Amino acid sequence: MVNEDEINKLVIARISSMPENMKISIGNYGTFDKYQLIENVKKRDEIGKKVVEIQLFYLRSMKGMLK
Repeated sequence: MVNEDEINKLVIARISSMPENMKISIGNYGTFDKYQLIENVKKRDEIGKKVVEIQLFYLRSMKGMLK
């Protein structure tokens, strides 16, 4: 089973690969650059948890499409 630390490392690696000028809007939370997103994931705050949730949903969806 994958633990929370491993999941966060995966999400941070995915965010790190984003272009420098790319920003992500997350609902009513606002717009964030990759460095802000990484910091939120590291803090495991509300925004960071939402980012992890979104990334896991995306990865699981992709896995389902490959079957």
